[in-house]
Amino acid sequence: MSVLVYTENWDGKFKKLSFELVSYTTGVAKMLNTTVTAVSIGKVDETELNKLGNYGANKIINISSDQLKTLDSQAYTSVISEITRKENASVVIISNNNSGKAIAPRLSVRLKAGIGSGVSRLPLNLNPFTVYKRTYSGNAFAHLVIKSDVKILTLAQNSYELIETTNNSTIENQEIKVDGSLLKTVVKDVQKQSGKILLTDADIVVSGGRGMKSPDNWPPLVELAALLGGATACSRPVSDEGWRPHEEHTGQTGKIIAPNLYIAVGISGATQHLAGISSSKYIVAINTDKDAPIFGAAQYGIIGDAMKVLPKLVEAVKEIKK
Repeated sequence: MSVLVYTENWDGKFKKLSFELVSYTTGVAKMLNTTVTAVSIGKVDETELNKLGNYGANKIINISSDQLKTLDSQAYTSVISEITRKENASVVIISNNNSGKAIAPRLSVRLKAGIGSGVSRLPLNLNPFTVYKRTYSGNAFAHLVIKSDVKILTLAQNSYELIETTNNSTIENQEIKVDGSLLKTVVKDVQKQSGKILLTDADIVVSGGRGMKSPDNWPPLVELAALLGGATACSRPVSDEGWRPHEEHTGQTGKIIAPNLYIAVGISGATQHLAGISSSKYIVAINTDKDAPIFGAAQYGIIGDAMKVLPKLVEAVKEIKK
């Protein structure tokens, strides 16, 4: 018996998200007094695979079939369920990102397993198996009991610290043939964004709302994000007005992010927006309205005009970086 973790890779490389998953899985495995089996699908070299062992993976199963070079949730579910049965895994852990949200429900049906989605802490209890998760846009929490023999957990991004350990992993290359009828995703064109940090990968995000007053006022915000090595984002009204591209829209109907630092500039903090950023470790709010809901979610706040505050922040960061 083991705990299984699916570690997604991007062009053959693992990101912090994958190492966070393995660290969390190692914590669960210690509670269950068992081992960690990490599954990697796609072409990843041995040096990169060994990095998973640095965070507690005992066995790394590498699936590099040409059939699986494109992420197809049905095909990947078939592979992960087969390995789960072979390894006799009692718990399967996946990221709560877009691919995880597509795979986990399918996996639940195949394995007749209960799901704890968006968990952010180690299980509170093993008997009954109880997990903690935030709910109602982060305004409340729930204790979820999973009674099935196999449990599936999807881990909220940036909710568990990276814990390095001695690498004692072994790599096992496997070939698994997938039913061709499951391979329905066809990639016709790939366009990669370069020279810009992806919003979902950024540790620091500087985001603007209607309080920015005009698209012409965005340069200081963009400059601050660049100085901090972060990404830029915006609220829905801003993207709807065409001030910023829709790919920067964060919130319930946009991107769900969980950076270490989220700086909300001129954002009131409507429920829909908070739903997308409430998992941020630290939120800094800048707003002229002292009663704006964003201050209720923020650890730090500045009551003031963004047009006056932003230039001073830019100057301060430049001074520090000298």
